[in-house]
Formats: sequence, structure tokens, C-alpha cells
Amino acid sequence: MIEFLQSVLALIVTISILVTVHEFGHFYVAKRCGVHVERFSVGFGKVLFRLQGKPPKLDKMNALQGAQTVSNEALAGTEYCIAMIPLGGYVKMLDERDTFVADDLLDFAFNRKALWQRTLIVAAGPLANFILAFFLYWVLFVAGVSGIAPILGEPLPGSAAERAGLTAGVEILSVDAKATETWSDVNLALFDRLGDTGAIGMTVRPQAGLSNVQVLSLPIARFLAGEDEPRPAAALGLGLFQPVIAPVLGDVSSGSPADIGGLKAGDQVIMADGIALDAWSDFVTLVQARAGQRVSLRVKRGQSDLYLEVTPEAVATSDGTIGRIGVALGPQQWPSSMQRLTRAPFYTAWLPALNKTFDMTRFTVESIGKMLQGLVSTRNLSGPITIAKIANQTAVNGLESFLGFIALVSISLGVLNLLPIPMLDGGHLLYFLIEGVTGKPVSERIQTWGLQIGMVFLVGIMMLAFYNDLLRL
Repeated sequence: MIEFLQSVLALIVTISILVTVHEFGHFYVAKRCGVHVERFSVGFGKVLFRLQGKPPKLDKMNALQGAQTVSNEALAGTEYCIAMIPLGGYVKMLDERDTFVADDLLDFAFNRKALWQRTLIVAAGPLANFILAFFLYWVLFVAGVSGIAPILGEPLPGSAAERAGLTAGVEILSVDAKATETWSDVNLALFDRLGDTGAIGMTVRPQAGLSNVQVLSLPIARFLAGEDEPRPAAALGLGLFQPVIAPVLGDVSSGSPADIGGLKAGDQVIMADGIALDAWSDFVTLVQARAGQRVSLRVKRGQSDLYLEVTPEAVATSDGTIGRIGVALGPQQWPSSMQRLTRAPFYTAWLPALNKTFDMTRFTVESIGKMLQGLVSTRNLSGPITIAKIANQTAVNGLESFLGFIALVSISLGVLNLLPIPMLDGGHLLYFLIEGVTGKPVSERIQTWGLQIGMVFLVGIMMLAFYNDLLRL
């Protein structure tokens, strides 16, 4: 129950930050263009909290746009709201298409603005999400981004990695000419090649500290196309070098076999079925081999030794059925030789932050394109349940992980909102493009049709994302 509440709280915090920033983009540019904003809402449904802003200074607004002077006080201040359903938000502007607008207020209506102003107002929401991601990456690079050096363990026998000549102890310096400071960089570069045919280029250093390097090529054909849960590194036979890590438990999932058996976070497994365990990998191997079988454990909790029993649940994978008890590895200190810290002065950190924002935006766009081509499975779509779980995990792992997650989701939100789908910002921008080319706005009839089609499309995507979430549960 505590884990569930933490996940819900993490989801609310994440969505609230992203929605507030997105809608503030619309709000700020609308104000600068002289549009009256009636309501700024974070969330949908019943209003839980509202704050009435001061009435706008009409003389200033008139001067801003050269509008006819308004003599009355018909424009109330913007109403700032927090609503019950925290999965979105909106900015309500004065608009003749929604309500009657008095003649002396027409110059403050959104629909009366020039095409370039309306375009800026609509585009400002997604742009704000990209700016947020850039700012968060800038903060992270100033503070220092930590990671694990991409030093390989022994490649899987017969794998592409082994055929290419990779061996244990090799450090990956780049993948497809992209520098890989950390193992996370390697994985991101490999995910970028999902569905591709050709070869993955790698620059490696046989032993850490040596200056000699090798350039290798790993051939691929429709690389993991359509896989529900692609693991590109594992598919190539690549694995991170694993120092001996003690089997100390981290998170124990509620209701899991481990939880039912009495295991708790912080426990160190000393023995299983009479076999002494010194490494986490040995414990994982034993559990995976005991699907549906009772396992006797001796664990150290504080100063006491306890004797417990667990029965791993059977889980079907592409490699066969394995056992799982629902535990994660506890916090570990990696050897200093495998730790990486990327840091930049605050006055130059904008460059790696900009590159990171661009790379993640390009990766998101290409992933959507590959999904439409069937090269990436739609099972990779995630809904609020998965977002909540990941948000909670990253929040627990620390501020660095949580900020990185928010930056990534912010980019995803910005890209998705720019898709040319009616109801989204990209749909409005498409209408504005047509208006700019033809010289006249898209008819209300066509916009209504587009709204209905967009509604069906978005509801379908949401249902698919929820379905994927339930399958992951």
C-alpha cells in the first residue's frame, strides 16, 4: 500500500510539473500577444482550489496591440485553478468560437489575432517542455551526471559480440561514432538502432588505461524488430562487467513471493538450499532455476541470522521459464575504476544540455516513426501506471534520476503534442499551415470532423497504453 501511494504521489508531482510548464508556455505568449486568458487550470474536472487574479490593465493591453480603448471593466482577472483529475490541464482564452464576445473586447480574443500570433501561442506549449528539459539537463551537468563505465564482461558464446572479437575487460568508447561515457550511453545508442538493417559500429579499447583502440562492426538485420521488450545489449551478447556484489536486498515488491516469505529490504542472503552465496549473481541464478520450488534461505538481518522459505513464481520469457521472487538489488558501491562523473561549469554546461535535449528529441521522433512502420512494438507505449512506477523508482533512487526522468517525459510530451493530430497542438498548427497557404482558415465543419477523428485516435492510443500497463502488472 505504501509503495502504491508513493507511486501515485510521484505521478501527480511529475504530471503537475509537466502540465504547469506546458500550459504556462501557452499562457505567457498569449498574454504577450494581448489575448485575454480567462482560466489557467492544472487538472480537469471539479475545481479543488482557485485563485482569482487581478483584472488586466486595459490601457497596457490596448497599447500592446493598438486595440480600440475599452471603457468598461468587462475583463475579469485570470482564474488560476487546481482540479481533481491531475492528468492534464488547459488554458482557456477569450474566443468567439466558445462564447459571445462584446464588440469592444474583440481585439482581446484569440481568434481575432494574426496568424503568426496564434501560431506562436499554440507552439509555445511544446516549446516550454523542450526548454524545461534543456534546463534540467543543464542543472544535471552542472551538478554532475554519474554513471557506470561501459566495461564489458565475457560476451555470450556464439553471440555477435563474440564473433566481432569483443572480450571481457574491453571498454566501449563509442557506438556509431557517438561517444559512450557510461553504460547508459551504450544502451541508448543501441536502442537507437532498433529495427535497422546494416551494421553497428563500435570503437573499443582492449584494456582500460591503454591508448590503442579498435574499430569493430556488428552486423544486424531488422534488429529486434517488433520485440515487445527489446534488450539490444543482451541480444548482441553484451554484458556489463560485474564486480562481486553481495546479495543484499533492496526493494521487496508488495505481495511478491519474497514479501510473503518474510524477506525485507536490507536483508543479506547468506545461504540458499545449503549453498553458500557470496555474490548477487549466484543468488539470481539459483532463484531463476527454482521456479515453483520451495527454497530455504538463511539471511542476515542486522545482527541476527534468520531462516526463511520462499517459492519463486514461474515467469515465461523468450529464453524459457524462470523463477522470480520480486526483489531488487540493494544499494551498492561500484569500484572507483568503473564510476564516471560527467560535469561541466555552469557557463558551458548549456552545450552538453542542448546536445542531450536534441539527441533525446531525435530519439523520440525516430521511435514514433519506427513504431508506425512496425519496427518497434506498440507494447512499448506506456500509460499512467507505468509512468507512476518509474517516477516512484527514480524518486527513490535520488534527485538526479528523478530530474532526468522528468526531462525525458517532458521531451516526449513536447514531441507528442506536435504530432499533426486534431485536439493536439500539432493539429492546430496544421490548420494554421493550411490557412497560411490558402489564405483562409479551415472551415468549422472540417475542424469538427478533425476533432472527432482526433478524439477517436487519442482514445485508442490511451486504451492501448492502459492495456500495456495492465500486461506489465
